[in-house]
Amino acid sequence: MYLTISDEMKKAFPEALHVDPTSFYAAFAQVKDRRGKRGRRYPLPLILTLLLLGKLAGESSIHGIVEWIDERKEQLQGYLGWPRRFPTNSTYTFALSQCNDQEIATVLAGVVLKARAVEHCGEESGRLSKPGQEKPLIQAAMDGKQMRGTLGHQSSEQPPVHLLCLYECQSGIVLAQREVRSKENEISAAAALLHPALVKGRIISADAMHTQTKWCAAVERYGGYYLLIAKLNQPQLYEDLRDFFEEEDAPRQQWQYVKSVQKGHGRLEIRELWSSTLMNDWFEPQWAGVAQVFRLRRHTTHRKDGKVREEIVYGLTNLPPRLANAARLLQLQQAHWCIENRLHYRRDVTMGEDASQVRLAGAPAALAALNGGVLAMMDWLQVNNVASAMRHFCAQPREALQLLCGKLSR
Repeated sequence: MYLTISDEMKKAFPEALHVDPTSFYAAFAQVKDRRGKRGRRYPLPLILTLLLLGKLAGESSIHGIVEWIDERKEQLQGYLGWPRRFPTNSTYTFALSQCNDQEIATVLAGVVLKARAVEHCGEESGRLSKPGQEKPLIQAAMDGKQMRGTLGHQSSEQPPVHLLCLYECQSGIVLAQREVRSKENEISAAAALLHPALVKGRIISADAMHTQTKWCAAVERYGGYYLLIAKLNQPQLYEDLRDFFEEEDAPRQQWQYVKSVQKGHGRLEIRELWSSTLMNDWFEPQWAGVAQVFRLRRHTTHRKDGKVREEIVYGLTNLPPRLANAARLLQLQQAHWCIENRLHYRRDVTMGEDASQVRLAGAPAALAALNGGVLAMMDWLQVNNVASAMRHFCAQPREALQLLCGKLSR
């Protein structure tokens, strides 16, 4: 299947789907194909689209995708206008190893972001806010994940893969991902994700590892907002915040306070947050743009056995109170865990990512980008049960292909 279908192809395949210029299939043409010319028997957009199709149908492995396609090859050839046989397992794996996973993630995010912008603002999708409206701040969580299926291999061509992702909490889009190389850690890899286009106008939340002065300065410089936790990796910051909030004579009347109570999953959770601007001048020389500090207390009671767990953490942000009061800070802190619950967990459990035995260097990260794209599509479609939706797409391959080849809408 190519981006346009000739008249002869239309006659041979009257059921062939039209490829919209804004579709996932068309967008995959932006991914650079690093295969040699003699090794390009199949266009890269076709390969990536078929992989997404198989994953939408619930197949978690390349071997499973190959078999699923083979069982429906005549039907899919008609829908795709593709007269030849489909790729084999080794073809998929080699093609993925010759792709840049960051390019795949960027392309997938771009299609969903474009569709969201068009839905929100009509065809004037260059702006995300309507006239007279202030552009909303969108939260993006940053966190790393080890792909456990890549561990324990001796070959230099099969290195372990550790990915750092920037995940938009509200939409479920992986905005960017980067592989953490063998001689670096997440702190150094995080700097590569701080592109002005990704940071400006966004709230970037991360765990305590990324509470670093240079990282905060970069977010501030690019017009974004950081929301970070202070732990003992920054001992002076941690001690200053603890002393301020735990002091008996602290001016609590000048603090903001909010409390939330939630019941679910056999637990009773009480969260309390105190925020203050009184430490801004103290921290400003080191922590660029700091506008608030906060204390968060989590008290959890397990209803089955009565076990109680309490945790107190401290943090800081350059979000001023007019943009994020105590209630908003508490909501942002809780939303940060979407990257664990809605991305990493679903990639492992629903998409079978950790069980994948694809090992050729570059291929596991590219597959991870595709997994993130599938979950972003499911969130765009407002799917509550991903496994159920996959069973539906397995039974309705034309509908799944229309989602990949047509204009994304809901």
